Amino acid sequence: MAAPAAAYAHAIHVPAGHELIATSGVVPTNLDGSVPKDLGEQVRVVWQNIAAILAEGNMTVDSIVSVTTYVVNSVDLGERLKIVMAGRDKALNGHLAASTLVTVPALAKPEWLVEIAVLAARHPNS
Repeated sequence: MAAPAAAYAHAIHVPAGHELIATSGVVPTNLDGSVPKDLGEQVRVVWQNIAAILAEGNMTVDSIVSVTTYVVNSVDLGERLKIVMAGRDKALNGHLAASTLVTVPALAKPEWLVEIAVLAARHPNS
């Protein structure tokens, strides 16, 4: 099998007995309800929101085993994908998770350009 096309793992094994957090698609909405117009800022907000969700379950981004990213397709798709992948890589800070990136024609709200769902796991004794 060829190496992954970017900074991710083809698969992650989660041993029995681990606690899991599965998020819905996390969107780029700030605590005050605002949504940045800039894609890079939207990616930052999504990862900030993911970190907050994980913290509630006593986990961090290092607990993430899988990432599914949805990006709105556009004429500048190649540039958008670079921004989204760079944001993922920055948020994960060297941690490798299984990762899938899907382009979509639109998300539930027209101002959302990106949505990310994660699966995280940790051993209850850690």
